[in-house]
Amino acid sequence: MTQDLILQAGRRTILMETEAVAALEHRVNADFKKACELILQCRGRTIVTGMGKSGHVGGKIAATLASTGTPSFFVHPGEASHGDLGMITREDLVIAISNSGSSAEVLTLLPLLKRLGIPMISMTGKPDSPLAQAADVNLDISVETEACPLNLAPTSSTTVTLVMGDALAVALLEARGFTAEDFAFSHPGGALGRRLLLKVEDVMHAGDELPQVSPETLLSKALLEMTSKGFGMTTVVDNKGTLLGVFTDGDLRRVIDHKVELDTATMDAVMSRRPKTVSKDTLAAEALRIMEDNRITALVVEDDAHHPIGVLHMHDILRAGVI
Repeated sequence: MTQDLILQAGRRTILMETEAVAALEHRVNADFKKACELILQCRGRTIVTGMGKSGHVGGKIAATLASTGTPSFFVHPGEASHGDLGMITREDLVIAISNSGSSAEVLTLLPLLKRLGIPMISMTGKPDSPLAQAADVNLDISVETEACPLNLAPTSSTTVTLVMGDALAVALLEARGFTAEDFAFSHPGGALGRRLLLKVEDVMHAGDELPQVSPETLLSKALLEMTSKGFGMTTVVDNKGTLLGVFTDGDLRRVIDHKVELDTATMDAVMSRRPKTVSKDTLAAEALRIMEDNRITALVVEDDAHHPIGVLHMHDILRAGVI
């Protein structure tokens, strides 16, 4: 087989599967709406089952549903006949996937599901198949031909099934008003979860780590506080602990440029009086945006009374994996 023929085969496969997916648009119809309504009415979990390649795709569909607001998991139909059927309750709903609609392992479950009164949505390529006829609603995943040149290996059909599953998940997501924060709660260990859930109070430095001086403090003494705390800045507070301003490495460079006497100048004369601040409940991702927009590397964290309670440095956000 020449290299040109190899490339042609790959491109033909992509084209055929693209056309098969495009044909799905007109199948998002009354049956699709009814399937969504059944899932939304379900008080339990959405159980996905399927054999062979349909099962592999079903596992992904269940995972997508679960991460987008529809409690769901996959049950292997073969294992269900040997005890795992106990994982399914009367409150649940089943999505059964079979391109032929006649997979023996799936059909074996039908009498038991009917006896329990469990609603069932089928995804088949044959609307007159036993599985489709037994279901409360059938979603048509038929294809004219597989991308496999032998028209045997599940290729176009599994792609179409996967896309139909994604269509269900997204439609349900929007119907439930599922938010980015809801999504993050299902993915707390990933970068998205850290970006959406981590708050300033989770990574800020507080207590003795907070650099703090009074407005009467000499600049030379303030530099010692900045050096000992290591954030390249210090807060300036009055005798009631109210934030008056900050002094940063950038301010120091400006002081030197203006030839200010380090041993005689006080914080009141050289501090920046309107520093950027955040609350402890601010998302770390939002704090990062403020730093980037203002080209600063640290933020003061203050409470409702404008008392500094912590400091957040860019390095803290980097270590937390927010970026």
